[in-house]
Amino acid sequence: MRLSHFADYAVVLMTAAARRPAGERLSATALAEETGVPLPTAQKLMGQLAGAGLFNSARGAGGGFELARPATDISLADIVEAVEGPIALTMCSDSTNHECILDAHCRVKPHMGVVGNAVRGALGAVSLVELAR
Repeated sequence: MRLSHFADYAVVLMTAAARRPAGERLSATALAEETGVPLPTAQKLMGQLAGAGLFNSARGAGGGFELARPATDISLADIVEAVEGPIALTMCSDSTNHECILDAHCRVKPHMGVVGNAVRGALGAVSLVELAR
């Protein structure tokens, strides 16, 4: 399993935000400069992460982004799912019905949910605080 560039960059942005004092307002520009994530990508990801409830955002003077909850309560799984969607190792293991030529005879498909849950659990056990050290 490999994270996409967007998921990787989201983790980098979130860890940079977690290193800041709680409640500090952050801009996508400042986080892009600090992390090296290209500014357009940082802006897009910050909006996506805010939409997923990981950042709170405020407009206007004194606005910006801040972590929506303590870094101890945000997991690697939360960040990955905010960018990639639900963690599913195979196309047939997510909730969307996918066409597969093996579907009628596949004896593995019923068990892929167990595998996905194990991966989700492993990623869920890693907190943002651990990543920000």
